[in-house]
Amino acid sequence: MATFVKIACKSDLPPSGEAREFTVGEKILCVANCGGELTAMDNVCLHRGGPLGQGVVEGGKVICPWHGWQYDPKTGEAAHSPAAKVTVYAIKVEGEDVLVEI
Repeated sequence: MATFVKIACKSDLPPSGEAREFTVGEKILCVANCGGELTAMDNVCLHRGGPLGQGVVEGGKVICPWHGWQYDPKTGEAAHSPAAKVTVYAIKVEGEDVLVEI
């Protein structure tokens, strides 16, 4: 059964247009801020394993810093192929805590 787990404090979140990496147990997640809307997804790009949380957000997509693959942060789908998809996680802010459903 999935449960919400605290990954950060509200003050740790990326500003609009940016992404950051957050560790949850042995997993690293990419949390992106798309115009004030927060999303969470797996941090590993399907192309060559690049760190999505070190990329940028442009045009509503998280762009991998290694080779430019773009992902929809709401669905996890790669822009060039909906079949290429990273896992997306529910995220919420409660008070000062940032929680992700794992």
